[in-house]
Amino acid sequence: MSGHLHGVVHNTRADPARVLEELKRQTLEQLGGLPGSLYGPIEDALKADSLKGDGRNHQFEDQAALWVLRQQQASHVMAFRQQIAAGFEAYRAPGAAVGGVGGSPLTLVGEQQLAFDLDGERLIELLEHRYQRPLEMVRARLQMLAQALGAPDGVNPIGPYRLVRAFTSVYADAQVTESLRMRLFRQYEQELARLLGDMYARINQLLATAGYGMAAGAPPPAAGPARAAAEDRRDRNTLDGVFDTVPHREAAASVPHDYQQGSYPPPAGPGASPGYAAQGAPVSQVEVAAMAAELAELRTQLHAWREGMIKTGGLPPGHQPQRTMAQRRELRVDEVVGMASLLQPEPSDAFARALAVSGRLGETIRDQLYDGARRLGFNPDQTCFSPEEDDAIDLVALLFDSLFRNHALQDRARRVYARLVMPYVKVALTDNEVFVKREHPARRLLDAITEACEGNDGETPQDRDLLERASDISQRIVSDYNEDLAVFELAHAELDAMLAQHRRRIELQEQRAAKATYGRERLGAARSQADQAVRERIADGKLTSAVADFISTPWRHHLVQVLLRENEDPKRRAQAMALGDALVMADKLAAENRGRELADQLLALQPIIIQCLSSSGLDESAAQHAMAGLVRALATPDKERADHPQPSAAEVEEDVAEERRRYLDDQAAQGGHDPLLAERMRQLEPGDWLRLTNLQGETIAVKVAWLSPLTSRLLLVNRRGVRALVASAEELAVLASNGRLVVGAERTAFDEAMRQVRRHLDRVI
Repeated sequence: MSGHLHGVVHNTRADPARVLEELKRQTLEQLGGLPGSLYGPIEDALKADSLKGDGRNHQFEDQAALWVLRQQQASHVMAFRQQIAAGFEAYRAPGAAVGGVGGSPLTLVGEQQLAFDLDGERLIELLEHRYQRPLEMVRARLQMLAQALGAPDGVNPIGPYRLVRAFTSVYADAQVTESLRMRLFRQYEQELARLLGDMYARINQLLATAGYGMAAGAPPPAAGPARAAAEDRRDRNTLDGVFDTVPHREAAASVPHDYQQGSYPPPAGPGASPGYAAQGAPVSQVEVAAMAAELAELRTQLHAWREGMIKTGGLPPGHQPQRTMAQRRELRVDEVVGMASLLQPEPSDAFARALAVSGRLGETIRDQLYDGARRLGFNPDQTCFSPEEDDAIDLVALLFDSLFRNHALQDRARRVYARLVMPYVKVALTDNEVFVKREHPARRLLDAITEACEGNDGETPQDRDLLERASDISQRIVSDYNEDLAVFELAHAELDAMLAQHRRRIELQEQRAAKATYGRERLGAARSQADQAVRERIADGKLTSAVADFISTPWRHHLVQVLLRENEDPKRRAQAMALGDALVMADKLAAENRGRELADQLLALQPIIIQCLSSSGLDESAAQHAMAGLVRALATPDKERADHPQPSAAEVEEDVAEERRRYLDDQAAQGGHDPLLAERMRQLEPGDWLRLTNLQGETIAVKVAWLSPLTSRLLLVNRRGVRALVASAEELAVLASNGRLVVGAERTAFDEAMRQVRRHLDRVI
């Protein structure tokens, strides 16, 4: 192994083809046992579950399906290795086919393959977040390698996309039960978490040693004052207020892809171990450095906010750090943790009341801790919290306040969160990585609890079960947590297993909302076309009432049905249109007393007229009767003819109108929109998250679930998959101009809460 530091550019570069081949060899060496190594742990877990006697009946099916997979273990391992190798070949020669991973023609997919693809997308997203920094370094160096090869920069052959697609392609033809599929993905995620950190570090070292490292620049600047960061953001394009900026993402981006070991200290705190995650998985030095820089920036913002609030009197006396009033002994972390442990099992009514009023939680936490200090024999007049302890208290208070301000949490959820306040204060005191590390067990548990509680009013039995399970888990954290994060991991695993079905219901809800919206749009488009056809034929001249009524009612309805059900059959559509023209012509023949031609015309039209009447709901007898009435009306040449009113424009559906009244007032709806904003809204894609505020000031996170191919409108759904708004890009631009729409909500509740905490700190400074 070379002793060169990461990030040093060497004058001599190794042959890029040989370097890529070495990368493939090391990757296959690290991952070559997958997916065969997954089956043993899964089998052990199935045996353990079968001994629990929990009444479930799916263990036998899972064991049978797993037995079949184990018989094909060798072929699965070979197929996986072939897919990984094919990814490298595709990177070397982008035109090469990579079966099962990409480049396949569009085909119909089965339900099992769709389920694998959905789970794969979630795992890809998780891995992208978890290994964001080392992946950025790998991509930058691979881009230099691709340039040396003379090939365009393709898909990272060792990135999450390739690794997950290689995994899912192995089971394309396998018969796997739903619960076994979930176990496979969970075990694969655990194996990748064990292997990828070290593998990415080796790959980066190999590329750097081969001369494909980026130039070592100046060390990243120290975290500047939050005020300067806020002023810098204010100097940007004014539209950045609509597309939300994330201060901690900007701070992380300032950390260069290449670093030298030891340039950053590891995150402080008794629970933080350099190079290792909270759950024991290895963490690369890049992640350690980025978390340290992010945490330093967050502390800088927090200190500036606190000092500004103290100077302006924005903090009540009980909330102000006591060290600002007199020189007192700073309490040690273990002393404050002892106070929190004393208060943890006690009733949380004070925290529940504080959560109902924004800004009161920090004051309440300090009051409770001072009360605990008195019980333990500490004199609050002679002691105070240290800066780190103040930071932990304020960050927990701001975090929980943000959760309740920006998520649709019901009153019942307030007691769940109130019980968690003191345990999370203890976590923040002993392990400050919880604020910057997405995989932290306490962070993942809070995400799961928020997912279970957000927008949950307990209307269905499933929703009530979720609320009860979240309440039970919060109580278990209170009773069991004693500075061991394994309690959070076990609680999260239990709740996440229950949420898996909940997420599936949300996906189905989104699909149903999209299908219902598309169906209404198709119906609206068909009605508009039919109304236009009626206008063109009625406007041609004076018609008898019988013909005008037939065109405006049965024929219009028949045309709508044809456009909806047989839109791809141009012959049937042309036949329906021709019927309207023929009826107008028949009326003219009757007016000109051309009886023989009229009779021939009606005889030829009789079958399609009967069919038209039948599609309007008439039986054969009623259709024949209506046909006779039409013939009698046309048989009289001097029948009165007059102009007839044309159909009005189609009315907006009531539910769509209600949605617009909730978010767009009449003045805003009639006003113009910013073309640049509308163009940026058209760039939104399914999966993008936004924050939407109604006219009453209530804010919810919404996701772009679907884009209409007919009207280009966007379907926005809340975190429970329920339709929130269907709007055009222009309407979204109006909402954004009025400050009621912001693009950039995070996918998880904790990330979104921390984003709002940073924005709050910036605004107050």
